Amino acid sequence: MIHLTRLNNQPLVVNADLIKFIETSPDTVITLLTGEKLVVRESVEEVLDRVAEFQRRFYRRIGPAADFDFTAGAKIPRPPEKSGGGIG
Repeated sequence: MIHLTRLNNQPLVVNADLIKFIETSPDTVITLLTGEKLVVRESVEEVLDRVAEFQRRFYRRIGPAADFDFTAGAKIPRPPEKSGGGIG
């Protein structure tokens, strides 16, 4: 969940996993997977930063050893290569 602010200064908490896309027109408009549109005071960059921070916290909880780079997509760690014992 990320904390945002409506244009009338009312606080709003949004499930970051439901965001379909974010646009500027000139206000920041968030479209959810449900089709609902939210207009917020934060810039697109601020919303993206909050979503990235939410994802970092979430993925750190479920896999603290995983290495994630949210600017270039998730890096899924590979299991260590097994040495010896193979055929060939």
